[in-house]
Amino acid sequence: MSRLGPVITLAAGAVLAAGLGVASINAAPAADNTAANTAAEAPSAEETTPAQENTTESPPAATNTAQPSPSPSRTEPKKITRADYGGRVKGNGGLIALSIRNGKAIGYFCDGRTEAWFKGKESAGELSLTGFGSAKVTAALGGGKARGTVALGGEKWSFVAPTVVKPSGLYRATAIVRGAKLRAGWIVLKNPQGGFTQVGAAVLGEEQLDIPRLDGERPTTPLTVDDTTVYPKDVDGFIEEMS
Repeated sequence: MSRLGPVITLAAGAVLAAGLGVASINAAPAADNTAANTAAEAPSAEETTPAQENTTESPPAATNTAQPSPSPSRTEPKKITRADYGGRVKGNGGLIALSIRNGKAIGYFCDGRTEAWFKGKESAGELSLTGFGSAKVTAALGGGKARGTVALGGEKWSFVAPTVVKPSGLYRATAIVRGAKLRAGWIVLKNPQGGFTQVGAAVLGEEQLDIPRLDGERPTTPLTVDDTTVYPKDVDGFIEEMS
């Protein structure tokens, strides 16, 4: 398995705020496989029949009051219980992957030089995720796509990420090596013409490592990072520990 080139550190902090439990912004190597890449409430209607007069008897007035129509209920946006998105970041060339499970959401950005993890939630079709420092991802969901921006390290880029299905998506592996935590992340996108595009990064403590490519068809196949066997998990295997 080939090892990737040198990396540049974007931020000194290699570990996310305690809530994330993972590194948020780190320079890291990347692997890139084949390129090709409502109705208003009805008013109450009242109809009154006047008293019927009779020379012999005056019957009581008869009043017929119609019941008001019930107010139509407002349609609330459906909660997204499960969705995965992935695509290119415009003006940067990196990849972004976003995953939602029952309102919880996580994201990962990597461009081969910089990486960042994000977490947050989805509400009413809007996604809001935060990462290390002022790093942030916002997106509107609809039409099978996530459209938004990623802000990181004083830069801001836009993206349009379509929904994806496995094996495309976000993968992560962790291990303890020589008393330090090793963390690796990958984004895998299957190309329409065949093959896969992927990018990733690996960090041991504060040291950036070369990272091998995942097997595109079987991304959870174990592999070796820094002479250590790691076991990549898809998003369903680690989203709860990051939330």
